[in-house]
Amino acid sequence: MKYFLYARKSTDTEDKQILSIQSQLTEVKEFAKKQDVEIIQVFQEARTAKSPGRPIFNEMIKRIEKGEASGIITWHPDRLARNSIDGGKIIYLVDTGKIVDLRFPTYRFDNSAQGKFMLNIIFGQSKYYIDNLSENTKRGLREKVRLGEYPAFAPIGYLNDRGKINVDPATSPLVQRLYALCAEGRYTVDELRKLATASGLVSKRAKRPLSYSNVHRILTNQFYLGLFVYKGEIFQGSHPPIINKELFNKVQEILKLRSRPSYDRKHYFVFRGFVRCAECGCQITAEVQKGHHYYHCSKKRDPCQQSSVFIREENLAQQVKEAIEKVALDDNAYTWMVKELERERALLTAEKVHNRISGEVRTQEVDEQLKRLLDMSVKGIISDEEYREKKAELLNRKFDISEKGDSNGDWLEHLKNFLTLAHQASYIAAEANPDAQRDFLQKIVSNLKLFNRTLIISYTSDFKFMAENHHLEMGWVTGIEPATFRATV
Repeated sequence: MKYFLYARKSTDTEDKQILSIQSQLTEVKEFAKKQDVEIIQVFQEARTAKSPGRPIFNEMIKRIEKGEASGIITWHPDRLARNSIDGGKIIYLVDTGKIVDLRFPTYRFDNSAQGKFMLNIIFGQSKYYIDNLSENTKRGLREKVRLGEYPAFAPIGYLNDRGKINVDPATSPLVQRLYALCAEGRYTVDELRKLATASGLVSKRAKRPLSYSNVHRILTNQFYLGLFVYKGEIFQGSHPPIINKELFNKVQEILKLRSRPSYDRKHYFVFRGFVRCAECGCQITAEVQKGHHYYHCSKKRDPCQQSSVFIREENLAQQVKEAIEKVALDDNAYTWMVKELERERALLTAEKVHNRISGEVRTQEVDEQLKRLLDMSVKGIISDEEYREKKAELLNRKFDISEKGDSNGDWLEHLKNFLTLAHQASYIAAEANPDAQRDFLQKIVSNLKLFNRTLIISYTSDFKFMAENHHLEMGWVTGIEPATFRATV
């Protein structure tokens, strides 16, 4: 009688205690030699048997059906099948006489009614084992998720450490820097990828430069907020966040609106892609004529009269400089206002304590709502979809409470940053550095347009007030209390 030898090693963790394929082959061949069994071909496969569809196993079965062999020898019945279809197929072939004998070093099979019954029990036990293992694994994963533990490899910026996820001190600052650069709105995703590579941020496993999709995935991953998504449901993680929600939301908006400007390979134009045409809304492009840089409308949409109106770079740079000078704050005004801010900061301390206590109470209320929501889901009062939607809403509310609690003094920091920028303005305007002036102007304006060689500037709400009242010099500052200015910023 001719036999096929079949050896299988699953890639699943449930087979860690099973002999390797090479060990199986050694043991089974020695057993075959003692039993005087003729093996005509060896089939070996590294694939789980918990579901049908093993290609090598199916090929062996087809060849048995053709009559090339009438027996199978393998280490244990569970090497042949751990699902009802493959197990039933083996029993059926024994019933029809296609398989006459089955040999196992670990189990004795008799081709009789009782032998087939016992073999069926063995296959059933194997299936029960794999099903039970699957349920236990899923239950363990669900418990980890409920505890806020992410049941997978942590993304770049974090480390998996003995079942816990900790912040990676080496890569987390690089991830934070990537978010900060994206939030500036000056770079495309491809440019951010190059900057990330230059900073040393590489893929976690292969240690290769990040791809475009890698960078986009990092910039859209809620994991950095302290959340994670598992099977379509959002969960609050036990891992510490490294990005705040305000920065995350800003990056999402920029990614939606981010376009990819083109760049001239031979010439560098400091103001290209910096301004838009006031007539048609297209970006202002640049070209070289007679050794000088000229800017004009790119007319990529509709015909535009401004496409034939050219402005030299020196003229545009002068207008940028004048726009910065309009919001410049002198040393005396800056010093006085900073002192007023310090006085206001002392008054704000009591307000922060009150807001913290209030936030803790509201957070506790949300936690109680989450518990009640879970009870309603367990009891079947609400559907799974309703549970997920309401849970996401409550978690967002909890984050909003936290953000608001932390932002009670944001206006004060905002005002201080505003004053610092305004104080820097005079120094930036005095520098003969168009790149620095361009970058600075981007921080204080909300819109820039060019019409008939004139720069039309829309300042942000902070600097709009200052630009319109700059002729008052010190008066615009000393006449306004910090608490009043709070509404402006």
